[in-house]
Amino acid sequence: MQTNTPRFLSIVGALISTLVMLLLWTGICAAGTIFFYKDEHGVMHFTDTPSSAKFRPFQSLRSRMTSSADRASIARYVDRYSQQHGIDPLLVMAVIEIESGFNHRAVSRAGAQGLMQIMPATQQDLGLAAPFDPAENIEAGIRYLKMLMHRFPDLSLALAAYNAGPANVERYNGIPPFRETQNYVRKVLANYDRRRAALN
Repeated sequence: MQTNTPRFLSIVGALISTLVMLLLWTGICAAGTIFFYKDEHGVMHFTDTPSSAKFRPFQSLRSRMTSSADRASIARYVDRYSQQHGIDPLLVMAVIEIESGFNHRAVSRAGAQGLMQIMPATQQDLGLAAPFDPAENIEAGIRYLKMLMHRFPDLSLALAAYNAGPANVERYNGIPPFRETQNYVRKVLANYDRRRAALN
């Protein structure tokens, strides 16, 4: 009996490829959120512990779905630390939703991390050691937002400083002329207004 070797090898190759993809998918789902970047040679690099701002979120179906338990935990942390630092928890929830969409593993293109998207340099200033820990990130983010609200009594300016940095707000003596920052302030304030209206 003559064996069709090329066809046999093709079938084996396809089975191996399928098996590898299944194993990769299992790993992705288990990790929740992984991160990736494409290098100058076009090679994709993946990790669940990003080490630089090159990495961007590559979310599996599981990581896109925040469970009610996760939201409940986030809300509890927000209530606790908002009360501790004297800030409206509804404002903090609005910031978190716009910043990270409640994804505690989120990393921005600029390198901001966690629920409240805190930059590494700001993390050092705040003493934040675990930016992907929801409780620690929320506490540090609330503390930072409160500092900015003291510095800029106008909430719009405080939010602009949270997004673009306080130096830029002072430089332009108002909301900086950056489209991202202007959209950010508008989105957070609209989200905040919706949350407050829902209580009435």
